[in-house]
Amino acid sequence: MKDEITNLRAQVVAQIEASSDLAEIENIRANYLGKNGKLTKLVKRINEVPKEEKKEVGLLINETKNTILAILSQQKNDLKETSRIWFDPTIPGKKPQTGSLHLMTQAIEEVANIFTKIGFVRMRYPEVEWDYFAFEALNFDHDHPARDEWETFFVDASAHPKLGKMLLTPHTSNGQVREMLRVKTPPVRMINIAKCYRRQSDASHYPMFHQFEGLVVDEGISIAHLKGTVDYFMTAFYGEDRQARLRPYNFPFTEPSFEIDISCDICSGRGCKVCKEGWLELGGAGMVHPNVLRHGGIDPVKYSGFAFGWGVERVMMMKPGLGINDLRTIYSTDLRYLKQF
Repeated sequence: MKDEITNLRAQVVAQIEASSDLAEIENIRANYLGKNGKLTKLVKRINEVPKEEKKEVGLLINETKNTILAILSQQKNDLKETSRIWFDPTIPGKKPQTGSLHLMTQAIEEVANIFTKIGFVRMRYPEVEWDYFAFEALNFDHDHPARDEWETFFVDASAHPKLGKMLLTPHTSNGQVREMLRVKTPPVRMINIAKCYRRQSDASHYPMFHQFEGLVVDEGISIAHLKGTVDYFMTAFYGEDRQARLRPYNFPFTEPSFEIDISCDICSGRGCKVCKEGWLELGGAGMVHPNVLRHGGIDPVKYSGFAFGWGVERVMMMKPGLGINDLRTIYSTDLRYLKQF
């Protein structure tokens, strides 16, 4: 009989826990504890139990009965509590949260659209590159600091017999010679937007960043064309109230060379931790060096060109109203920050 009682207890507990309404609970109670219930019938058979086992069986029956009553009571309370929860099936459900394009994606699309309107064609070139296209063909000296492993991320792979070491491209300028070799005969009007990698990290630098590279090659191209393109972009992206300047500089792949600065939107030109002195450098520009044209298979006597390479993050940081004072926050995973855009 002890086995029957144990099996009965397991059976009734399972049924109670699976019940879903009060009527079902009452049926279970009557089926096991009622006048003709299964446990009641076992109690009536206690005289069949040997005398020496009656006490143990009696205690087991009482324990089983108390267990069933306790679980019945708990299940009743749970079902009553659930039934009190008000629910109107006609109320519209909660809409799932909608995502949006990341701030950087929005900036890249805007930059691409601005240059597309004046005839630039967007191209894509490798982010894992050879030294030749990233440095050698761009007129970098062999001992130039940028070719040092403390400035550039080199890939642990076998060097190419002609193209040199493999690296993560530190600028989108690697696309210049590739584009000239692809086109073969000017005109060239290319915009290349891609990720770049350098060993830098502070309020205005990040180890991985985006850059857009512009290249124009044709007969009679001059600094006036470069200045006009820069002014067009600045007005289209920032509005007519912002100031920009070309500052003489030195780059191996352009001659003459310039850095493009814009008046800082964060401090309104007073000087802050981002711009230091009221102007923020967006990137470099200049007339394509004759050696670079030669590497691209272009005759530097017949053709000339200009190029520029600017960081998308820096360009976007200076957009009016954003107030981003640390480039690193752009890559935050905090949804409270990202939802603003």
